[in-house]
Amino acid sequence: MLRALRILRLKGAQVSIVFVSPKRMRSLNLSYRGIDRTTDVLSFGVTSPDEAKKTSRIPYILGDIVINPSQAKTQAKGHELSFKEELRWLIVHGLLHLIGYKHETRYAERKMRRKERQLLERLNAF
Repeated sequence: MLRALRILRLKGAQVSIVFVSPKRMRSLNLSYRGIDRTTDVLSFGVTSPDEAKKTSRIPYILGDIVINPSQAKTQAKGHELSFKEELRWLIVHGLLHLIGYKHETRYAERKMRRKERQLLERLNAF
């Protein structure tokens, strides 16, 4: 995680990673996104990098990445990855959401996936 923050030039950023049960993830997904099912990862931003720069706040809390390890384990098999590789991907995915990447359109999704691959390659994940 620290290497990813350095690569993304997020000096002073702090991120928490929280692991929750499928039931808790479903509850969070329903509360915050209106989707009544579990998911693999959710990101909750606190301070954007731009806000931190404006206020000269270092260190600053970038946000929280919430991961459902049960979902990650299932997905790892489908993605032909180890559990550790799947978790690494989910952390990178969540981190990119915290800095503003989205995947609501095809263009945005391609842009985010490209950035994920670049970051994972730099982290020597694949």
